Amino acid sequence: MTTQTSQPTSDTKPSDTTPNPDTHFYDYYLTEHQNVMCRRLHFLGTTFGVIGIAKSIQQRSFKPIAKGIVTGYACAWVGHFFFEKNKPATFKYPLQSFIGDWRMYADVWRGRVSLKK
Repeated sequence: MTTQTSQPTSDTKPSDTTPNPDTHFYDYYLTEHQNVMCRRLHFLGTTFGVIGIAKSIQQRSFKPIAKGIVTGYACAWVGHFFFEKNKPATFKYPLQSFIGDWRMYADVWRGRVSLKK
């Protein structure tokens, strides 16, 4: 298991990095989320997803979770295209990226990834 710092860092540009089978995907994922606004928008988007899940269970309807997913991805993609200025990892690695997003969300709550500048 790797130790996480409060802010993702990398010696290379995020767009130049690709996941290496010898390293963990989450390390790569963090290099693609170095901009604080991008991380904030991911956190906000994942929170919308959580709210959508809760409302779907409460209302026994698929509609709230669909709205949560669409809103969540919209927030994340705005973070990538306008702040991080890279392509979301979701395009190449959908499952690993989805898992990475939830892990980063949990790490923000644990204080392992910062939403501060």
